[in-house]
Amino acid sequence: MPNLLDIDSVLLMGPGPSSINDKVYMVMGRPTIGHMDAQFIALLDGIKDSLQKVMLTNNDATIILSGTGSSGMEAVLTNLIEEGEAMLIPVNGFFSERMVDVARRLGAIVDVIEIAPGQPVNSAELEKKLKEKPYKLVGMVHAETSTGVLNPIQEIGPMVRAAGAYFIVDAVTSLGGNKLLTDEWCIDALYSCSQKCIGCPSGLAPVTFSGRAMEKINARKKKVPNFYLDMTLLMKYWSGTPRAYHHTAPANMYYGLYQALNLILEEGLDNVHARHLDAHNYLVSGLEGMGLKMLVDKEWRLPNLNTVLIPEGKDDLAVRKELRQTYKIEIGAGLGSLAGKIWRIGIMGHTARRENVDALLAALKKIL
Repeated sequence: MPNLLDIDSVLLMGPGPSSINDKVYMVMGRPTIGHMDAQFIALLDGIKDSLQKVMLTNNDATIILSGTGSSGMEAVLTNLIEEGEAMLIPVNGFFSERMVDVARRLGAIVDVIEIAPGQPVNSAELEKKLKEKPYKLVGMVHAETSTGVLNPIQEIGPMVRAAGAYFIVDAVTSLGGNKLLTDEWCIDALYSCSQKCIGCPSGLAPVTFSGRAMEKINARKKKVPNFYLDMTLLMKYWSGTPRAYHHTAPANMYYGLYQALNLILEEGLDNVHARHLDAHNYLVSGLEGMGLKMLVDKEWRLPNLNTVLIPEGKDDLAVRKELRQTYKIEIGAGLGSLAGKIWRIGIMGHTARRENVDALLAALKKIL
């Protein structure tokens, strides 16, 4: 049996989780309290306020789901999709493909715009597609974790709103690390996770729904087909008077998230975004100095998740294994069609610092 006291301290530079600030670990060890306790209800209110500030939204329906980022995707799509509704999803990576899969399972009639991995969503092409037929929903990934592309959702949200559709955004890898103006960019529903740029362990999914999105949910012909993720029930727990029991929330995880959000706000959103970008530029400069090349063109690179082409003749798994075993550094492998062709290097949350980039570059140089 493994001894938990022997678990390595690893520098997490893959696609998630990211390394955790000791201040977050410290509060997670505080005494557990009940999920209906007055102190815990006050904590929910504090989390909601902090999350609204990080998301830059006034949405009342801004909450945390007790589940990973994938539960956020399930919740947003399950609440907003009704069977037979037309939905448009541009696909340029593994996680936009997953959005298509989930939407179709829920009965949406999904049209797809296929985009080559490593390329961004083309705003003009999407606007043209919106004029071809009336779509009820448009979904897209902001930061495509599988390819390292940052998509231009700020251009697309207003187009979707003008077309009368609901705009759904996957911000799993971008929230907390990239500029994200939920209200200004006309986003109707957004989901993320706790373990990437927010800098908390995995297990929670922040979500937000606009007022018009909640009106759609409340006017459904049939109940939301998932009890656990039903926003009409969850809002009675988060905002009801009195609060209505919904599920046993993991108190200590909520402590950690509250602390992580407050660390972002203390540093300042603009400063946090600048730190991620600085670490990215520093990393790319170091990689290029070693003769390595990036998958994505500079204009569309996602600072938090860097996709590096594996040099010819180098064994993907062998390099990652030596990084982990000898240097206690984790980076990620490629997914889908990019498996064995790229490394995914995450510089997210507490990890996004030059000293961590230096450690990785020094180790890679010795291995290669």
